[in-house]
Amino acid sequence: MNISDITWNEPARQKILDDADRVLREAVVAVARENDDISSDDAFAQINGRIKDRFIDYEPGPDIRTYADAIAAGEIPTDEAE
Repeated sequence: MNISDITWNEPARQKILDDADRVLREAVVAVARENDDISSDDAFAQINGRIKDRFIDYEPGPDIRTYADAIAAGEIPTDEAE
C-alpha cells in the first residue's frame, strides 16, 4: 500500500464536506440575522471568527468574501429554515 492510498472513503468524504458546508451556512446566516447594517469587512471578520476554530488549518478564502459581500448587500435570507 502506498501512503497516497490512505484516504477517506467516498461516503466519509461526502459527510465531511456536508458538515463543513453546514458550519459555513450556519455562520453566514447567523451573521446576517444578527446584523441589519454591517459592512462587508465586518461580516467577513465575524464569519471567520465563527468558523476558524472549527477547521484544521483554516484559511479564509474568496468564498468567505463573497458571502460577506452578500450579507452587507442584504442578499442572505434570514427567515428561511436552515
